[in-house]
Formats: sequence, C-alpha cells, structure tokens
Amino acid sequence: MTESTPYPRQRGTIVELYAPAKLNLYLDVIDKRADGYHNIVSIMQTIGLYDVIQFEAAEEISLKCPALDISSESNLAYKAARLLQKHTNSCQGASINIDKHIPVGAGLGGGSSDAASVLMGLNKLWELDLNKQELMQIGAKLGADVPFFIIGGTCLAEWIG
Repeated sequence: MTESTPYPRQRGTIVELYAPAKLNLYLDVIDKRADGYHNIVSIMQTIGLYDVIQFEAAEEISLKCPALDISSESNLAYKAARLLQKHTNSCQGASINIDKHIPVGAGLGGGSSDAASVLMGLNKLWELDLNKQELMQIGAKLGADVPFFIIGGTCLAEWIG
C-alpha cells in the first residue's frame, strides 16, 4: 500500500484496512505527568509493516485476533469499536478480524494503529461520515498515539505521549 494512511477498501459487505506500524524518528521525554503519561517531543513516521483488519456487518461487535492471547474486551481495537458505538449512539455491530503482522510490545504502535483503523473502518462500514478530526477526538480517549494513526505519514508530536 503506497498511501500514508490506511484508507478503507470496501469489497461487497467487507471493509478491509491496513493498519501501519510506526517508528519514532526522534523522541525527547521532557518529564513525567501526574496522569502517568509523559510530556514529549517526537517525530513519528508510519512504515510499510501492517496488520490487516477486516470488518463485516453483524448484529453485535465481535473481535477475532488469533495472534493475541487476550480477551476481546481487553483489546484496544475492541474498546475503539465500543467507544465509537457509544459516541454515535449506534446499535450496529460488526465482526472484526485482525491478522497481526506488527510485533506485540515492540514499540511500533500496533495496538494504537489497530484502534485507529477500527474507528476508520467502522466509520465506513456503518456509513457514519465522521471526519478525521472527529475520529481523532474519539481516538484520543483511547491513547496518545491513536490520533496520529488517523492521519499517518510523518508527524511532529508535542505534549503528551
């Protein structure tokens, strides 16, 4: 995929996204905040390593990610789906399947990228027509890196990380 952001592709009733990993090209941790985050300055770049996420309409939200040994409810991507459902007062569901390629715990942002891609994929599947700014605001409730993955590419990030 040559685009810097994982643009949703729709084939019939299935939406598919590529959730990219990221590298921190520069990171300066200034100090620790009372909320557990850090004040930072960072330059981030999405790279050509992706998780593949497929969405299909369903009666309720379900998530499958065979590579992870955690419950769906603990997965940030599942939390993103539930948050979007709540934020939009939607009663729609989706079957979400994540094919992991980004190593877990490697600092490449796989969980945050998956969460951002779930917001974008369900926005398409459920025909919500939320813009990127709205998706970024929802994503910020899930984690500091999630809004970055809504935009992708190269980004100077300041303040919280």
